Amino acid sequence: MNKIILFLFLSSILRFSSYGQNINKEKIDQFLDVLASQDLAMGSLSISQNGNLLYQKAIGYSSIDKKTPATVSTKYRIGSATKMFTAVLIFQLIEEGKIKLEQKLSDFYPNLPNANKITISDMLYHRSGLHDYTKETNYPEWMEKPKTHDELLEIIKEKGSDFEPDTKADYSNSNYLLLGYIIENKCKIPYAKAIEKRITSKLKLKDTYYGSISNIKNDESGSFKYSDNKWNTFKKTNLGIHGGAGALISTPTDMTVFINALFTNKLVNKSSLSKMKNLIDDYGMGLFSNKYGTQTSFGHNGRVEEFYTAAWYFPKQKLSFAYCTNGILYPRTDLIEGILKICFNQEFTIPFSKNYNLKPEDLDQYLGQYSSGQIVVNCTKNNTKLLIESKGKTFEVEAIGDNYFMNKDLGYFFEFNPEKKNLLIKETDNIYFLKKVN
Repeated sequence: MNKIILFLFLSSILRFSSYGQNINKEKIDQFLDVLASQDLAMGSLSISQNGNLLYQKAIGYSSIDKKTPATVSTKYRIGSATKMFTAVLIFQLIEEGKIKLEQKLSDFYPNLPNANKITISDMLYHRSGLHDYTKETNYPEWMEKPKTHDELLEIIKEKGSDFEPDTKADYSNSNYLLLGYIIENKCKIPYAKAIEKRITSKLKLKDTYYGSISNIKNDESGSFKYSDNKWNTFKKTNLGIHGGAGALISTPTDMTVFINALFTNKLVNKSSLSKMKNLIDDYGMGLFSNKYGTQTSFGHNGRVEEFYTAAWYFPKQKLSFAYCTNGILYPRTDLIEGILKICFNQEFTIPFSKNYNLKPEDLDQYLGQYSSGQIVVNCTKNNTKLLIESKGKTFEVEAIGDNYFMNKDLGYFFEFNPEKKNLLIKETDNIYFLKKVN
């Protein structure tokens, strides 16, 4: 559940239209199918508008060992997208007069660092300064083991603060873990029961719940990492250590129902939703925002193990979008951007849709040295092959689209812009911008 770079961006202005049933389902199918056939992605997608399901599809497997295909009912760990649910519960309690935004953490956990200065609002906004307990160097050693509330509280206490409360924003899972504990304190029931009573039962979300050990019989997926030319099962964390910061399991379809309900005031009132959407230093309360031309979307991403989740809502179009993946090599920015371009009838060429038999002279526009200051790569050619050299190592890249290349073994994707003389180097979760310098 490390901080996720907000990846839902588009390189050009999207002209949104009221497309309703005009969504190009066939093209989305083709895009997802080609990614699956190339072993570049697995997962499930759901899109709805005005609360009505427009599209859903699953690709890949829920179990590699058993070769069990994923279905639209397959459930995924949603990681930090759980924080939206936690924020909803907090605002429900605020509406009921049980807690206040300005209430101090010391009312609940006086022994934590700066508890007398940190407010509920600070934690919702990631402005508490509390160190992120999942960023500890020894975290991988105990991430698979259960820990009690007291044990996790002690870890947060020991690691102290990274900065003074309300002086800046910095993503920390400790905030929402503590908010989950506060919910339990005020509701007098476990966080899992609070989620069920206050959200999932109301919305009839039968596939959304607090997770534990993956249960294949319950159609819960494992997560997988691509290496050595195949998908390999990735180790599982103990979801109990994530609590209100990232312990939920769901499906994309349930996620679209949830986020539509949130933005149509079925879970919190208009005043609460307005507060959640209000941004300070690019952070909302349990929400982030992305700008698409003149349009705005709200939502949250999530990552735990090799599960990635994106759940976003476009208020003007009343469009809900959720994608959960349990294995991905293709850049997530490109996957999401491609789907949205198809949805909004923008020009988009599906990768691998044609054979790119490039001639030696076709590669000349890419040749040269590119630098970001920290990263330097040299692009050369060997007849019809484009070669990338970095840190003394040289490797071939394969053309999979216009000005778009990949090296699947290394998990790198290269998008050139010959006119602007720049290069984007992409991994699953990162993008690096380089300018041509020679």
